[in-house]
Amino acid sequence: MRIAETSDLWWKNAVIYCLDVETFYDDDGDGTGDFAGLTQRVDYLAALGVTCIWLMPFYPSPDRDDGYDVTDFFNVDPRLGTLGDLVEFIRAAKDRGMRVIADFVVNHTSNQHPWFVEARKSTDNPYRDFYVWRKDTPPDTSAEVVFPGEENSLWTRDDATGEWYLHMFAKYQPDLNVTNPKVRDQIAKAMGLWLELGLDGFRLDAVPFFLETRGEPKDQSARINPHGYLKALRSFLNRRNGSAVLLGEVNLSYQEQLEYFGGPEGNELNMQFDFMSMQHLYLSLARQDARPLAETLKGRPPINPDNQWAMFVRNHDELTLDRLTDGERREVFAAFGPEKNMQIYGRGLRRRLPPMLDGDQERMRMVYSLMFSLPGTPVLFYGEELGMGEDLRQEGRTAVRTPMQWNDEENGGFSGARAADLVAPLVRGEYGPDRVNAAAAKRDPESLFNFMATLIARYREAAELGWGRFAVIDQDQPAVFAHTCSSEGGTLVLLHNFSEDPVKVSGKMGDGSPDFRGAMLLDLFDGGNVALEPDGGFTVELGRYGCRWFRVHRKGDRLAP
Repeated sequence: MRIAETSDLWWKNAVIYCLDVETFYDDDGDGTGDFAGLTQRVDYLAALGVTCIWLMPFYPSPDRDDGYDVTDFFNVDPRLGTLGDLVEFIRAAKDRGMRVIADFVVNHTSNQHPWFVEARKSTDNPYRDFYVWRKDTPPDTSAEVVFPGEENSLWTRDDATGEWYLHMFAKYQPDLNVTNPKVRDQIAKAMGLWLELGLDGFRLDAVPFFLETRGEPKDQSARINPHGYLKALRSFLNRRNGSAVLLGEVNLSYQEQLEYFGGPEGNELNMQFDFMSMQHLYLSLARQDARPLAETLKGRPPINPDNQWAMFVRNHDELTLDRLTDGERREVFAAFGPEKNMQIYGRGLRRRLPPMLDGDQERMRMVYSLMFSLPGTPVLFYGEELGMGEDLRQEGRTAVRTPMQWNDEENGGFSGARAADLVAPLVRGEYGPDRVNAAAAKRDPESLFNFMATLIARYREAAELGWGRFAVIDQDQPAVFAHTCSSEGGTLVLLHNFSEDPVKVSGKMGDGSPDFRGAMLLDLFDGGNVALEPDGGFTVELGRYGCRWFRVHRKGDRLAP
């Protein structure tokens, strides 16, 4: 594939790195990470090979939900710096060839947001219709709450007016009424501001929830078609910045996700996270059997060529397993989170990958190799490149949101503040900064960091992975995931062994027609090349949790350097 063909839709072969400014690097020594500190660490991300930085919420907030409870969509939280600091960071990132996107919370605000403070004052307040209210006592919605054990209803009675307001999440996060044109105008103005300041798009939080129109009178909810609103947001972004991206959090079935892409037209979300493959990846890992993942990906529907799936192993939330059956979920819990404290909401895990795999380096590398080789755009969560662990002493999802571990000095090099003043405690023990840190990892040629940097380089050199056609290769080893990614420019063959036992894999390229005479599988890392049989057949040995990437090379093909 020619490079010119990939430049407009940059997100299709990007490498996205998610981080939280407050836990990345503290420049002023107050214990909280800031934009000035992040700017100092831009070269670290460039060295890793990241091409897009995803910022978790940085807006003013009481910080009861790690910044997802916003009080001002038009500013930077003073704890993290100023608008000038943000712009300086964006400029530094772009100088090094990296784009920047940010979380944008459309579903709700904090209950301390000035809009909600005003809305509570009276039923005829001009801001009342910015939120969703009802006069009558709501039905029992305890079975629908997103965070079981933390809330018991989607509605809370406000004593000021005696009416009930909707909150799909916590009661301190009242839902915005996106059927109100004034709300939509404010959202567009805020997005427009951040685009003008240099952002290249947004990760939209909880997309199915903000398109929810429950509680609205029929005449009011009819003002807007929910998916029409998503199309309008996409259109607005394209007018302001033709290369801006909307990356959506939509944890639904594949068929339902198609609606959020905008169907065949692909004119709603540009990208969506592939929750289905992520969850079945963990089932395959638990069983040491690649078939659950293979069958899931075989059933993934085709999407508009301008759209893309975002592939991930871990993110900042719980590792949700809600798309698995109860029995499948129990298998994953037994393998990777057998203790109650490791589980959350009865549907997920609050752990990072390295401790789940008992620090097995070969197995971790196989998992990340697989993530980068699957059809889509890889998304990393900060610290994954180091093999950071979680802190189960922390509550809920914050167990995986500990400060970045830069070196083995005090506070892991994250901050010069007293340990008691840090925004969050550092991980202790086997995965603490004295054993896992960026300074040591960069110096060690055998480290996970350097393996990840090599993966990223190979991924960036192989446009087929972001743009090509995906197909599973039939072979007789249930522990092996074998697939191809093909485009006009070539074909990659990618093999991953989910088993701790070495295996010999035999498969076949194409339909068996004799057009592979003299062809080779060229190893893209440091293994040996493999000759193809005239009918496209091959046999490859994979070691314990082994992984191999090959490019099909026929006689006469020009080799890349």
